[in-house]
Formats: sequence, structure tokens, C-alpha cells
Amino acid sequence: MRTLQSPLNLFSTTRPVMWVGLPLSLAVGLAFYFTTASSIESDSRQRFAAHAQNASNIIVARIKSYTDVLRGTASIFQTSYPLTRRQFHGYVSGLQLEKYFPAIEAISYAEYVKDADRDAFERRMNQELTTDNDMTQPFKIRPPGRRAEYSVLTYIEPLDNGNKAAGFDLQANPLQHANQIALRDGGQLISSGMPIAAMAGPNRTGLGMRLPIYLPHAPTNTMQERRDAFVGSVGIAFSVDKLVLGVINQMPVQNVRMMLVDNAVSIEGKRGRVLFDTALEAPAVEHSSLLRGGRFSTTLAIDFNGRAWDAVFSVDASDLYTGFEEFVPWLALLAGFVSTMLLYALFHALTSSRRRAIKMAKGMTRELRESQAKLQQSHQNLRRLAAHADQIKEGERKRIAREIHDDLGQNLLALRIEADMLATRTRERHPRLHLRARSTLSQIDATIKSVRQIINDLRPNVLDLGLSAAVEWQIAEFKRRTGIACELIDEPKEVLLGDHAATAFFRILQESLSNIVRHAHATSVRVELRSNGRQLTMTVTDNGIGLGARERGKVGSFGLVGIEERISILGGSFSISSTDGEGTTVCVSVPLHAEPHHAVTPGLGLHDRHAATV
Repeated sequence: MRTLQSPLNLFSTTRPVMWVGLPLSLAVGLAFYFTTASSIESDSRQRFAAHAQNASNIIVARIKSYTDVLRGTASIFQTSYPLTRRQFHGYVSGLQLEKYFPAIEAISYAEYVKDADRDAFERRMNQELTTDNDMTQPFKIRPPGRRAEYSVLTYIEPLDNGNKAAGFDLQANPLQHANQIALRDGGQLISSGMPIAAMAGPNRTGLGMRLPIYLPHAPTNTMQERRDAFVGSVGIAFSVDKLVLGVINQMPVQNVRMMLVDNAVSIEGKRGRVLFDTALEAPAVEHSSLLRGGRFSTTLAIDFNGRAWDAVFSVDASDLYTGFEEFVPWLALLAGFVSTMLLYALFHALTSSRRRAIKMAKGMTRELRESQAKLQQSHQNLRRLAAHADQIKEGERKRIAREIHDDLGQNLLALRIEADMLATRTRERHPRLHLRARSTLSQIDATIKSVRQIINDLRPNVLDLGLSAAVEWQIAEFKRRTGIACELIDEPKEVLLGDHAATAFFRILQESLSNIVRHAHATSVRVELRSNGRQLTMTVTDNGIGLGARERGKVGSFGLVGIEERISILGGSFSISSTDGEGTTVCVSVPLHAEPHHAVTPGLGLHDRHAATV
């Protein structure tokens, strides 16, 4: 059966496959190429969108400036009404339209005239033209015919050739008539969107805006008040092609095509009228590019005083790329190809030592595992030896305590009886001997007390009464010796715990209380014994200064190590938690094993059996 080989074997020195590096390097180089090209394209799109947005903002700013000119002209009439032809000419000349507002073709004033005032209006205008020496032809309202009301172009600046537009009635055109009525009644700026015929031409569009003029200080809150106060309107006519070309020429990108489209519904019901298209002015010059071709396009909305315009910008992608950007993807391809080939060659060279390294590593791993197994076995042997030594030590302590109790205790008891009898018999006849006998009796009592303390230190007999009794006795002794408040919470009253485990718990409690006295500087201690049926847990908590990290690993300190080893031998768990200044908590747990439980009747323990003798 043929076995499958690992992919790494393809690169071993026994089977050289350098030819694999060529297509791999080429693939990496192509990936670098397309990634770099995509990044350049994305950056170019963002730059073009930013240029288009900037151009759109300039158009909006220019439209606003034209609107401001219109509002300023309306303000002149509001403050100096009636305004003469000479005053109007002086105001417009001061604006310097050719320099600051080149797209504005004309500023006009159309006076509102009722049919009853028509003849007087024409006489006044002819007299004003005669006074200004501008009479080229008599002023008459055009087109001829009588109408109920007129909106007559009265002042036009700059003056056209012969002032031919003067006298034209805007309301004679039905479409303009509706605009004039809306202008008068609404009191708002009107931009109809209708191209001005006089300014029309190939790719040329003229648009106008008008504002109503009311009598100064006349109320204009209601429609009727506005009709009564209406005296005329001012307007501007501007060239869309001059407005747009001035903006496009400032763009840093060449061959940008811009279409300005009016999307608002006109009075004629048309939508989407193309106001200007730069493609009709100068066709774009095409050139080849090393990068991917295509065309970038973006559409931005422009608000023309309530009318919705769309500015559509587009450009060939090749017009946005610089010479350096066109070569960057090829440089990336070359860098990716060369670097991959070098890395592949390095990898191919390193694989020659791979098998030797793996073989050496396997040998070292095998030796390490064997050493680890021996170390673990040695550790287990040491732990069993420590457990055995601990059992021998506890057994020896128990034997010594029993022998001291049985032998020395009996002898001291007999000696005390003799001394007490001697003191009694010499009480009256031999006072001095009596005093010596009483002194001897006191020394014997002190010796008995010391012997009893030594026995308890070796192994308290109260352990024969059970762990709970031993813990209660130890806590009582701790409070008596140290004066530190100690609280016992003993939940289990009877537990199946072997003698060895009970002794270990007792020794751990002794070690913990001893550490508290020596190091903790505590004022209160709490000891808890709890059982959940499967394990027994003892927790010792103090409110001392805490156990620092350095003190836990202090050289020569084996108290915590001893506790951990005792619990480990029993198959239990040990944990210690401490915070500087907030005390220390020692917690030990051992599993409960079902062992024969020898009930000890109170009063029949070793200590109580010999209470009469010692």
C-alpha cells in the first residue's frame, strides 16, 4: 500500500523541487501587482471624489455670491426708492462685475405698472432718457397692446447695444407671467430655470433670478398686503458656461468632463435639462496607461435656490495616474517575485538540516521523558518516605507520650502522695519540716503540670475523642496562651476520618495558629470546619498584616511547605490567599474515606483515664 507523503517532504534535500519556486514566486508577484494596482485605483477614486466635491462647493459658493448680489441690489431699492436710472448705473458700476462676478451678464430692474399708469410711466422714462442724453429711440412698452398690468424692464446694466431690452414687458410671456405673479404674491426669490433666449447658443445657457421690491416700510405679512405694496422686481442674468468653466479650469485634474443637469420640473413640464457639458467645449485627449483602464464618475447634488441640480463629474482613470503610480505595481510585482524566490531558496537550503534536527530532537525528547519519569518516580518515593517518616514520628510521639504518662506520671503521683502525707503529719509538730514538705509538694505539682504539657505537645490525648474535640481544645489553649479572640464554626459533629488524617488536620491547625502568633499580628481568628459528605474542609482566617509574596518563598521557611505536603499525601488540596494589610486565609480539604469509626465514650479517653493519676 502506497503511503501519502507530508508536504514538507517535497522540500527535502533528497527530492529537490526548485522548479516549484518559480510559479510560486510569480503568483506572489502577481498578487502584489493587483493589490498595489487596486490600492492606487482606490486612492485615485478618493482624490477624484475630493476634487469633484471641491468643485461642487465652489459652484455653490458662486451661486450664493450671485444671490447675495441680487439681495444687495434689492436692498438699494428698499432704502432709496424711487431709484433713478443714474443711481442704478452707479451702483452696478461699483460692483465691478467683470472682475469679481464674471458670469453675471446683466442686472435689471422691472417696474410694476398698471394699465392706467402706462402713459405717465412712458413719458417719465422718455424724460429721464432725454435728461441723461441716452435717447437713441423713444421708450415704449413692448410688445404692443394694452394689458391690465405690466412688469417692464426699466433699468438694465451693463447697457446692451442700444438698450434694446429696455421696455420689454415680462408679463407678455405667459410663462413669465406666472413667475411674476408668484414673485409678487410669495415675496421670495424666484429662479424659474427657464433659459434666457438672448443668452442662448451652442452649449451656452443663461439663467436668471429675481426678487420682489415692495414699498419701503409697507406691511407685507399677507398676500393682499404684498400685492398692494409691490412696485417691481430686480433680477440678475448669469452665464452657466462661464460659471462652470471657471471652476473646471481650476481643477488639478485634466480632461474632466462635467455635466450640469437641472432635475427640477420646469414650467414647461420638462425634467433633466442639460445646462452645460464640457465635452462639447473640448474633447478629452486620450493616452494609454500601464494600469487598468476605466472611467471614474461621481454625481453631486447642488441646490440652486430651491431647484435641484446634478453636477456629474467623470474622467478617464488614466488621467489621474502619475508616471510613478503607473510603474509602482510593476515594481511591486518584481519585489514580490524576487523576495519570494529568495525566501524559497533559503527554505530549500534549510530543509537539508531538517531531518537531522528532528532526529536529534526526538532523541533529546526521549531522554528528557526518561529523566522526567525517573524524577517523578523519585519524587513519589520521597513523598512516600516523607509520609512514612511522618507516621513513624507521630507514632513515636504517641508512644513517648504514653510512656511518660504511664511511668513518669505514676511515679510523680506516688511521690506527691508521700509528700502530701509528710506535710500532713508534720503540720503541728515540725513546722519547719512542714514548710519544706509543702514546698516539695508544690514542686511536684509544677512538675506534674509540665509533664502534662509535654504529653499534650507530643500528642494531645484529646485526639482520641475525635477531630472536633481536638480542634475545640486547641482553640481554647490558643486563646488561653495568646489572648487572641478565636471563633470556631464547627459544622460536622461526626465525620469518618482516619487517625492519620485527623492528626494531619490537627497539626495543620497548630502550624497555622503558630504562624499567626509569630507573624500575623492579628487580633481575631476564625476557624471553620465544613463537610459536604464527600470531603472535609478546614479554613483558618486572620485579620493580620497579610502574607507578602517574598515571605511565601522565604529561604528556611518550611511551615507552608509542610502543610502542602501533609495534604498532598492525603490526596487533598491546599490553598492560601492573602492581601497586604487585610489578613490571610489558609484552606485545606481532604476526601472523606469510609473507615471504621470507633466511637469514643466521653470520659474514657487516654487523658481522662489517667486524669486521676496525673
